[in-house]
Amino acid sequence: MLSSSLPRLEQESPAYICPYDQACSYLEAAAKELQLDEGILEVLSHPRKVVTVSIPVKRDNGQVQVLAGHRVQHCDILGPYKGGTRYHPAVTLREVSALAMLMTWKCALLGIPYGGAKGGIAIDPKLYSVGELERITRRYTSELIKDIGPAVDIPAPDMGTSAREMAWMMDTYSVNVGHAVPGVVTGKPISIGGSRGREMATGRGVMFIVREALTDKGQSLVGARIAIQGFGNVGSAAALLLHEAGAKVIAVSTGSGGIFCEDGLDIPALKAYAAERRKSIVGFGQATPISNADLLTLPCDVLIPAALENQITEDNANQIQAKIIAEAANGPVTLVANQALEARGVMVLPDILANAGGVVVSYLEWVQGLSYVFWDEERVNKELEQLMVQAYRQVMQQSLHRQIPLRLAAYTLGVGRVAQALGDRGLYP
Repeated sequence: MLSSSLPRLEQESPAYICPYDQACSYLEAAAKELQLDEGILEVLSHPRKVVTVSIPVKRDNGQVQVLAGHRVQHCDILGPYKGGTRYHPAVTLREVSALAMLMTWKCALLGIPYGGAKGGIAIDPKLYSVGELERITRRYTSELIKDIGPAVDIPAPDMGTSAREMAWMMDTYSVNVGHAVPGVVTGKPISIGGSRGREMATGRGVMFIVREALTDKGQSLVGARIAIQGFGNVGSAAALLLHEAGAKVIAVSTGSGGIFCEDGLDIPALKAYAAERRKSIVGFGQATPISNADLLTLPCDVLIPAALENQITEDNANQIQAKIIAEAANGPVTLVANQALEARGVMVLPDILANAGGVVVSYLEWVQGLSYVFWDEERVNKELEQLMVQAYRQVMQQSLHRQIPLRLAAYTLGVGRVAQALGDRGLYP
């Protein structure tokens, strides 16, 4: 295992699978397959910059609380850093570092001229008022003002953040530099330079990849049985688009539990139901309640884990009955579980491919923001489909050519492109 200079900021239980250690394992495997020089591997295994800032915030009751905000910039060999900003109680520096590394490979795999970054604050946004969240976001942005920018590092929404937070970040940055800078963030409202199609982008990308995988197996999306763990922005978008394409979404879930319907759920009605009940889907229609754990083991054509990491582990891998797993979340299948699934012939579509739709449309938004020329949604979706399908086919070709699993094929492509660029650019001084 690659050594890490990152501190262990959390107590890890024996069952805990550290996302950073797992990310390094995938890097090692790709480096071994590619026979990379040890010096290049050493460079790629460490983030270039790790920033932790203090965020004092005055709560609505007058109390002052001090939070810690992180921003990890992994590699900018291919272009400026790019990555989301996460507000979640489980945010740690090591998790953010893992996600920054994965973003580097994801951008390289999709042919996008970005390097990987990630940011986060360990808070539960539901426990803060809108005013408090605005003050937190603006102070966080101010503390990072020298480390972000349209040619340096471009944040985006992630778990616990949305277009609202991106608008605050853009405004704070713009006020500090003295003029509007729409390219400093992506995923912002359309009114201030956001891109059409961005909200559904990750889910749409998942739909494209699932469609291609089913086609390769001689099956159509029409009538395909699909189970989705997670009904947030990504899960609900994927569910809706798959439903519209004729698939039968038989089960979905949230943190409070899930629902199952053998004949398929009415996804538009379910989205409306969840919107009225603060995202809860419990009690919907004639659906049967089901736990998150049971949803994962349902017999289905496609399983889409779209929630948190480490959901499919060595403990439940042998119970998975899906023929295809599409990782809409980051790291939902552990390293050991992935090996067990591959041995059984289950097709695992890796996260750096399956959930790349968000960063693709973020890139398209950035391009539009820099040029001040904005596209209609049809063009955005067409560009997204082209890049996603192209990446899928390249991964499949790499897998067949090298006779390696899809995840390793995706990593060899992403890591290989970054390593090539590093070799071409050389080291300074």
